[in-house]
Amino acid sequence: MGNIGMYLAGLPAFFAYLITAAILLVAFMVAYSKITPHHEWKLIQEGNTAAATAFGGATLGFTIPLYSAMANSVSFIDFIAWGIIAFIVQIVTFFAIKLVLKSKGQSLSGHITDGHVAYGIFAATIAIAVGLLNAASMIW
Repeated sequence: MGNIGMYLAGLPAFFAYLITAAILLVAFMVAYSKITPHHEWKLIQEGNTAAATAFGGATLGFTIPLYSAMANSVSFIDFIAWGIIAFIVQIVTFFAIKLVLKSKGQSLSGHITDGHVAYGIFAATIAIAVGLLNAASMIW
């Protein structure tokens, strides 16, 4: 029973980190979908691959550094702080992608709404790449 007790002693910390990470993830997904001019949830329900790809990439781009923060933080507060930084970096990434892909006549959101998969893939790729760099930059 002694070994089981040792394992169970870590459960409160496990649940604190897991629940906080889930809350941060849901908060990110909601915030991201609110700041984008297109409506990811509606577009995804309609089968828009570009929207699903871009949104999935942004979600992974946030989750990768969130994982890094969770795995490497020195305290629970440290984890939350780095999670918030990851959140901000990924939101800023959307605006940077939007600026880079600004083309005459149609915005990134317009291309995604119209189902232009290339734009969704490119946005997802940049979001994931920034997420990986963000995660690697979290040096303690």
